[in-house]
Amino acid sequence: MTPRGSAGIVTHCRRKNKASIPALPTAVSDPYLLAMAEFLAPPPVALSDRAARRIAKVLSGEPAGSMLRVAVNGGGCSGFQYHFEVTHEQNADDLVIDKDGVRVLVDPISLEYMAGSEIDYAEELIGASFKINNPKAIASCGCGTSFSV
Repeated sequence: MTPRGSAGIVTHCRRKNKASIPALPTAVSDPYLLAMAEFLAPPPVALSDRAARRIAKVLSGEPAGSMLRVAVNGGGCSGFQYHFEVTHEQNADDLVIDKDGVRVLVDPISLEYMAGSEIDYAEELIGASFKINNPKAIASCGCGTSFSV
């Protein structure tokens, strides 16, 4: 019997003739596995349920087809700041996040700074605002609107 790892890869073999063991592929070429990997991969930027509800409320007062664009711009007290804008234009290279009937756009340059982030909406005693939970941010200002990487 050959013990197998969790991915079905041979981790130990007692065969005497090791030349008869087939080599493992260096790249996955099975279309099913590629599709599953893409399906199971976390999104580059996630949108919380709270943020989706708030965006829907904001966009309900805008003309049909409105979307929220989230961008990273230079500035702020920590070096970069997030910019939120209602738009009607989607660029071909935008990351499109569709959730619960709302559409959020992130341009490719901003995505480099936001990959792995979650867009959230928080209501606190001092006010309510969108919050970006960004694992790439190593520092941020006290108000949370700017960050550094």
